Amino acid sequence: MSDADKHRARIFLHRGQLVQAQAAYEQAVADDRQANDQRALSDSLGNLGNVCALSGDLDRAEVCYREVLTIQRTERNQHAIAHTLVNLGNLHIGADHPEKARPYYLEALDLLRDLKDDRALGILYNNLALQEAREGLWEQAEASFKLALDSHRIVGNEEGLAVTYSQLGKCFLDQGDLTRAERCLNNASEHYIKLGNEPAEAAVLRLLATVYETRLDPVSARRCLERVVSLDQRYTLPELQMDSAHLEKLKQSS
Repeated sequence: MSDADKHRARIFLHRGQLVQAQAAYEQAVADDRQANDQRALSDSLGNLGNVCALSGDLDRAEVCYREVLTIQRTERNQHAIAHTLVNLGNLHIGADHPEKARPYYLEALDLLRDLKDDRALGILYNNLALQEAREGLWEQAEASFKLALDSHRIVGNEEGLAVTYSQLGKCFLDQGDLTRAERCLNNASEHYIKLGNEPAEAAVLRLLATVYETRLDPVSARRCLERVVSLDQRYTLPELQMDSAHLEKLKQSS
């Protein structure tokens, strides 16, 4: 029955029916326990934890991930351990307990370095950088963002490069470092253009417009916002009204 329950759970999850997906994974967990299949149980618990996290039941998700981690440590599956540690760290970030997330991230970092998993390292360095930026640890955050960029480049992760450049640019903007903010945000925009992700490009251009406004360059700010408004209209983005008003204000003041 376990395989049938897992298949049903995947269908429910694909449809966004989280309550039904959770019930199916709970049944799969029960079946795997009864069969005493530790590897299958680990997979089912991990999937159940993911669904609970998506549903906002972070406490239940943590219980699932901790049991998964116990099984993985017994089997000494270093790769799986690292990914579960990252999941636990992400849960604590989601619960607004970043101080609890860091130990999980750092243990995962040690494992992923040994495994030379640069794709996962890029994502993890980015997570660490965001946490450090929230705490105002700008130098540490900048160093972590740059390590994330290095890892993304090694594996050719175009989306990772776009996201990290965008977030690093936002950090520089928050610090008032307009030159480096502009450089990073332009890089992010170029990567999103390569990916064809125009809504994400619009988000970056909004930040660039702020850079140019702060620098008292209304012409460049207006150029960014004109592109943003055209993308808002194309994709029916919720920021259309706000961006249109912002653009109109710029036109009137210049």
